[in-house]
Amino acid sequence: MSTELATGRTKLGSADAKDPDISDARSEVLSDAQGGKDKAQVLVASVDKNEPLVTRKELWSYYLYYNGDNGVGPLGYTQTLFQGLATSAGHDPIAGPGSSCTASNASGQCVLPWGAGTRSVASIVLLANGISFAIMTAIFTTIGSAGDYGTFGRWLLFVVTIVCWAAQYACMALTSPSRWQPAMVLYIIGFVSYGATLVFYAAAFPRLARNTPHSRKLRDKYENGEISAEEYEKEESLEKNRISNISTMHSNVGYVVTCALNLALLLPPVTAHSPLVDNYVLALDNTYWVLLGMWWFIYQLPRPGPPLPKGEHYFTIGWKQVRIRPFGFLNSTLMAFIYEIWAAVKTYKHLPYTFVYLVAYFLLADVSIPALDPYMITNDSSHTLQGLNTTGTLVTICQNAKFSFSFLTLTYLGLSQAITSTISTLGFWYIQRYWKISTKKMFVVTNVVTIFIPLWGMIGIWTDKFGFHNVWEFWAYNIVFGLFQAPYYAFSQTMMAELSPPGFDNMFFGLFGLSNRASSMVGPIVVQAIINNTGNNWQGFPFLFALCSVASLIIWFVVDVEKGRWAAVNWASSQRS
Repeated sequence: MSTELATGRTKLGSADAKDPDISDARSEVLSDAQGGKDKAQVLVASVDKNEPLVTRKELWSYYLYYNGDNGVGPLGYTQTLFQGLATSAGHDPIAGPGSSCTASNASGQCVLPWGAGTRSVASIVLLANGISFAIMTAIFTTIGSAGDYGTFGRWLLFVVTIVCWAAQYACMALTSPSRWQPAMVLYIIGFVSYGATLVFYAAAFPRLARNTPHSRKLRDKYENGEISAEEYEKEESLEKNRISNISTMHSNVGYVVTCALNLALLLPPVTAHSPLVDNYVLALDNTYWVLLGMWWFIYQLPRPGPPLPKGEHYFTIGWKQVRIRPFGFLNSTLMAFIYEIWAAVKTYKHLPYTFVYLVAYFLLADVSIPALDPYMITNDSSHTLQGLNTTGTLVTICQNAKFSFSFLTLTYLGLSQAITSTISTLGFWYIQRYWKISTKKMFVVTNVVTIFIPLWGMIGIWTDKFGFHNVWEFWAYNIVFGLFQAPYYAFSQTMMAELSPPGFDNMFFGLFGLSNRASSMVGPIVVQAIINNTGNNWQGFPFLFALCSVASLIIWFVVDVEKGRWAAVNWASSQRS
């Protein structure tokens, strides 16, 4: 048991009445009982014991929300519906107006009337994604950080969830190709609101983890001198990983159940041949989310942040934090992104490890994040390069050609990945809990496989025997991807939680989500240019391998989670004092 010096524990700042999460941050000098040498200074963030303990119902409702929010509908199926209607409404530019893009003798190109001329369906989808990214940037840089004040964050998640549910049900009206424009609008609304739900849902879990009965017992032991600050932080980190891993497991369980429900509509001839089967499937997926997700808003207990500063407003404080004046939506959005980066650069000296991790994650997310979503597959590889992040998308393009775009086969592959993801998430958590392995070490293990995937694809440049040319390789890819990438999501989220200043969870998870969304715009542009110049899909893998290797090395050897956590606590206390 460490010896606590009377002069070694001091409050930082005078924020005690302002923020229960960071106001009581302490600087504790720990004495080595055997060697008598002082260890490094450790900063420990406190919890407000007036906040309610997390109940079993509340925790399970949190898990069930993510079980329903698995992305099959808003992330995948809505885009497929939008692209399908747009393709059916378009014409082949070679054959001229009145021709069909889906005819047996079609050239493979498809355009739609746009302004004074025409635009390809692929570019329209890219435009929709660009608009979605601009809107998400505006959300994360404005009201995102406002979620840290009062109960605004709680209502923020509720509103974006309702918007996403409404957009999904509204897709029932998309029954003819002439409605491709409303389909584009609903796709943008669904894509943006779904992305927002992921960010604001994840932002809730650090505060949740700090208030579980186990975390409170640990806190009491620490304050009574029964455990050291290092041991307390290690155990609290494991508690964060427990919630993160179990919620990720639930998301994969939801994916499996949703796919199974979809097959119940897609396989029977009675429903499979219905012209509205796509709409029915989308409504079914959304209903599953509603039934499981609504309990979080019923059982979530109030844990408000500090009050909004006088003279500030929830919808403007984010702009003021990055010193932006609202001068036009697109310009303001672009300036918000630039100034957010500039604000990060200025804060780098105070939170170096947090922002190094965000930069590395920006690179890593671009090459490793996507899981196979069979509902995003189309018969045009130019379409697939924009919806998912890049490595998984590139493998999917090769996979499409190998399986002749069989929707049913791709659904089975998705199920194999989701099932292995569920098993691996629980397995990784058991290993971490049993041997008490740090979050970073577990994250590093998943990164090894992240590097291996594009490396394996590179082999396909020089030979047809290996490198994603065989059926067994795609089955192996989906299984291996599921075994390691689901824990990757969980550990990357916990890493962000540990490096985020307490009390600023929404702000930094907003940056976390923004780095993920921004990355999805970079890789596809570069890889598509490489493929267009070489005519070989496999030529994109070397770029992705290099990018992934650099990002992984930065995380492995540069990011120090312990020092980053202490710096975050210190910075949070100074900001609110």
